[in-house]
Amino acid sequence: MQNKIITIKNKKMKQVSTIRVEQISSKIRKVIFANPPVNLIVPETVFSLHKVIKELSEEEKVHVVIFSSEVSDFFYNHFDLSKIGEFPNELDANGNSVWTDLVIQLTKAPFISIGIIRGRTRGGGNELSMAFDLRYASLEKAFFGQPEVGGGVIPGGGGTERMPMLIGRDRALEVILTSDDYNAALAEQWGLVTRALPDEELDSFVKDIAARIASFDKTALIAAKKQINKASLPKDEDLQAAYQGFMESLNFPGFQPRSASFLKFLTNIGIHDIEKRLGHYIGLAGKL
Repeated sequence: MQNKIITIKNKKMKQVSTIRVEQISSKIRKVIFANPPVNLIVPETVFSLHKVIKELSEEEKVHVVIFSSEVSDFFYNHFDLSKIGEFPNELDANGNSVWTDLVIQLTKAPFISIGIIRGRTRGGGNELSMAFDLRYASLEKAFFGQPEVGGGVIPGGGGTERMPMLIGRDRALEVILTSDDYNAALAEQWGLVTRALPDEELDSFVKDIAARIASFDKTALIAAKKQINKASLPKDEDLQAAYQGFMESLNFPGFQPRSASFLKFLTNIGIHDIEKRLGHYIGLAGKL
């Protein structure tokens, strides 16, 4: 069937939405992210994703939701810290920020979430990826990282909570403390992604597995997911504490000097080249 495009309207933000949803079949949706040139997560992205996840969770027929990007070289990238003052920090009735509620609701959603990961997936983008139920990465094009410490702050979207559960304490420490980039082969070996596949096989593999899962009874799918969640998720309150810790870390003494160093790189090299090799330039910024 021809894909049906569902328009997402966001009254809170004036920016054209970075998120759109396509109906692949009666039981499968695809959420597509596009914020060129480098797919930074902006406040509008957070509001739109939160709204989309809530709406898809209320659709009884939806069994599977696929997340992808249409910007070459980038999946979901890190937060745009130049707009940090605009990121939603209000707390809901459960004491959670919008971002924290987004990743909690995604992990607990009554559908199976699948990431098709191509390109750079860092910071908040990597934390969003870890909230997916299944993550399939391009061997040639997917790279992962948590660059916050290298920028003088700490992760706040679940990186310090989910990553040790996925790859172990020591490997999580390496990823977070080095702020370096990791390729898909190593991410698969460590358990950060479900599988890494040749890029030419990635779309067809996800299409087949999504169709297979969608063909099963939804009640059984979600019951099994809930059982696994009980044994594998961090506490909701720990995720919110991490987000608050991230916001507070913006006042750490190293943040402003490192931001100034990166402005020099941006001026001399350009954002696209910087973001393609962010781990490399984070290492250089510490030596300036």
